[in-house]
Amino acid sequence: MKHIFCIISKLLILQCLSVACLSQDFDFFYFVQQWPGAYCDTRQSCCYPKTGKPAADFSIHGLWPNYNDGSWPSNCDPDSVFDKSQISELISSMEKEWPSLSCPSSNGMRFWSHEWEKHGTCAQSELDQTEYFEATLKLKKKLNLLKILKNAGIEPDDEFYTLNSITNAIKEGTGFTPGIECNRDSAHNSQLYQVYMCVDTSGSDFIECPLLPRSKCGEQVQFPKF
Repeated sequence: MKHIFCIISKLLILQCLSVACLSQDFDFFYFVQQWPGAYCDTRQSCCYPKTGKPAADFSIHGLWPNYNDGSWPSNCDPDSVFDKSQISELISSMEKEWPSLSCPSSNGMRFWSHEWEKHGTCAQSELDQTEYFEATLKLKKKLNLLKILKNAGIEPDDEFYTLNSITNAIKEGTGFTPGIECNRDSAHNSQLYQVYMCVDTSGSDFIECPLLPRSKCGEQVQFPKF
């Protein structure tokens, strides 16, 4: 009996080393958009993509699986590498909506590869590589943050707005409470940098966040020009 139990245990361990187990289950996604004006100001330097300066709009940072306890899976399947051919029909949309601002200037492939391998591989129980990028682009189309903020009189004009007014504007425009991430510029001003919205595990519908990332914003937040 003990011998049989030992064999069963070994089989379970082998099963958990399979690709199916590497693609861990998760509880929800963070859909994260960033404001390019704050990204460039934070780092004192940024490099526009090879396609040129992006539009003055929020752009996608990523779609990140998370757990309800505040932890998250990462790099779940080293065998599932980024494959450009699987997103060939999405590239023009990704260049527009998901540009890389890191240096040196690039075509975005390095950025998208990082996002897939670190985050996307942990969602393979729900979305394959093509579906992962398609779902992210569809979420961007559903959520026009800049329009929502402008409708509330909050514009990227280097002016300061209260953190509450930004949060409330997005909540009123979407029906869900956002997480707001700020950075500090060289003058130590708190700047609107990233907006987190929560999405169900199918990657299609926004939900109320089980928990929000810890905000490091001041009460007054600058919305920098780009």
